[in-house]
Amino acid sequence: MSENGQTDASRDIRLSSTIDRLPQNTRLKRLVDAVTNDSFNDWYDERLFTENILEGRPYFNGASPIPATEKHSPSKLLQCHRKVRYYGQNTPQEGDSPQGLFWIGNEFEEEIIVPFLQDTVTTDSTYVRNSLWIDTQVPTRSGDEVRVKGVTDPAIVDSNGHPILVTEIKTTSSLEYLDGPKPHHKAQLHAYMHALDSEYDRSIQDGLLVYGSRDMLDVQAFHVPFDDRFWRESVVEWMAQQTQFRENGELPPAEPVFEWECGTCPFKRRCGEHDGKYQDEGFTGLLPAVTSYRKQQLVEYFDAYPDAKLTPALADEYPELATEHGVYDWECSTCRGTFPHDQVDAGENSSPPLCEDCASNGELSELFVPRAEQQVVGTELGEPSER
Repeated sequence: MSENGQTDASRDIRLSSTIDRLPQNTRLKRLVDAVTNDSFNDWYDERLFTENILEGRPYFNGASPIPATEKHSPSKLLQCHRKVRYYGQNTPQEGDSPQGLFWIGNEFEEEIIVPFLQDTVTTDSTYVRNSLWIDTQVPTRSGDEVRVKGVTDPAIVDSNGHPILVTEIKTTSSLEYLDGPKPHHKAQLHAYMHALDSEYDRSIQDGLLVYGSRDMLDVQAFHVPFDDRFWRESVVEWMAQQTQFRENGELPPAEPVFEWECGTCPFKRRCGEHDGKYQDEGFTGLLPAVTSYRKQQLVEYFDAYPDAKLTPALADEYPELATEHGVYDWECSTCRGTFPHDQVDAGENSSPPLCEDCASNGELSELFVPRAEQQVVGTELGEPSER
């Protein structure tokens, strides 16, 4: 319900009536122009937001709790330490969201693989569980412990619901060059096996990694026996290093584990892997000249850091967020003056605007916005008891 008592539905009716009275060419253009990537993403974000509420999981609508230093998610193992730290600290993500890939992966798992396992793989005494919770402590070489917590993909279980074989389901663009399990997927499956082996009174030493092609709807499966050396020397060591970065409050080095990570990373601008304008930026703050933040990403960022503000570059694009959270002022390094964003004509080029006060005195001085690390962002979220 709006402030003047009009419902969204009544506004939509009035808008539809207005469009119906437009000339046909104008009406057609408006209809065509309404179908854009931005409008689709906004619609899909709103749909997920509503679905989470209706399904009883409103805690998904917002920033994720910052994990404890020793806690690790199976899906993040053996990847770029810096990228994982950015994710964990709710660093604002740049560019398009990978929700499409997540949706395809979930649909493939739930609508294809689970029924396939139920109809073809199970017997009269075995069943398919959609997932199993895992939460276990793992000793490291130093004597400290790390913690693996998450949820598995489908598992074959007995009549008591105890696991016999755990799976990891992944979709990929093509199976053509796939000759074995990818290391980070193998690590994820090892985390499941280790945790289930610890939590159930039976030995869980075998996993199944199933890849599905998004092109041909083919599958390729790999039997993955538990490899204790790989687990201790690669996976547990990676978790110990990530924990150390967290405990020291460090920004890890920009050392991607796989070649594809930088190309798909939502933090590549602040990391320095995009155009070189920014380099080794910290965990918080919006990059002043970047306009590729999507609305839902900003909403989640403000949920994590309530005292943060928009940059002037984003204020016109998201006026409702600007009203709610405020906008950083422009500053002049010469006269030290500050200027509200709506009183400065930034122009449409990428160059910073000039300080009019300095220009009136015959000086050319560019205005700037506080760098990401200088922006005040407030207190980080803590970790809840369960999620």
